Amino acid sequence: MLEIRGLTLQYGQSRILNGIDLTARAGEVTVVMGTNGVGKTSLLKAIAGRHPCAAGTISLDGRPLGHLTAHGAARAGIAYVPQGREIFALLSVAENLECGFACLPRAERHVPDRLYQLFPVLHEMRHRRGGDLSGGQQQQLAIARALVMRPKLLLLDEPTEGIQPSIIQQIGRVIARLREDGDMAIVLVEQYFDFAYGLADEFFAMRQGRVSLRVRKPDAVREDLLRQVSI
Repeated sequence: MLEIRGLTLQYGQSRILNGIDLTARAGEVTVVMGTNGVGKTSLLKAIAGRHPCAAGTISLDGRPLGHLTAHGAARAGIAYVPQGREIFALLSVAENLECGFACLPRAERHVPDRLYQLFPVLHEMRHRRGGDLSGGQQQQLAIARALVMRPKLLLLDEPTEGIQPSIIQQIGRVIARLREDGDMAIVLVEQYFDFAYGLADEFFAMRQGRVSLRVRKPDAVREDLLRQVSI
């Protein structure tokens, strides 16, 4: 579903990503891990069109995307759940979800019932302001808002950060169910190793803006080795 070749990204004179190659298949969770500052969030921002790339190509479902803008990426089928959630605090839960309509044809502008099945608390609180929700509830809202777009590719940046264990477990179950559907590729940037290890179909470790390790089916290799190279 996603193919990246030779992706290079700079902030001013500082090179953040150095020739990244990465693929993500539909029906799988591709995990990207590494210490702080290695370029994980920058990689997701580049894929989502939030920062222009200096070199390299990004293709989605076999189609080169060229010079991406955030709106163009969304229209192409890329949904991004950023670190920090970025929900609209003064809008209701329902209005936050409706923000995902912007890149959809008018006939598809409705919130699927399944989203409320995946995140029942959002249905209960759909008339409350986003800023009144707990951190875990806001994270569920951010993921649901991305799913409103019916994406081909879902980008998740640190979805467990600052979240209570019960919500982390629920988010893990939702990601697993989305993978089982088989029609969406999921790229997960995560530092909570046990959470990521339990979900990953393919594992990329980054170091100094490069991919330092790529492993298919992490359960086929030693867990302690993966933990060592990715944390």
